[in-house]
Amino acid sequence: MAWTWRFEKSDGTETVPAVEPEEFTTQGDAESWVGEVWKELLEGGTEQVTLFEDGTKIYGPMPLTAEDA
Repeated sequence: MAWTWRFEKSDGTETVPAVEPEEFTTQGDAESWVGEVWKELLEGGTEQVTLFEDGTKIYGPMPLTAEDA
């Protein structure tokens, strides 16, 4: 199983993340990673993220802005 993030602007258009993502083997690893780098992602132009497991949407979009976090 592979857990991946989709990186987006607030209008849903896909963006290139400021931090190189990877495929994660667990949901917890994916969530921990985004928790560690969310500020860098936001500064790089990503405003929200969506989590997928093997291409199936699990949840999101989840805003990265501090007032929504």
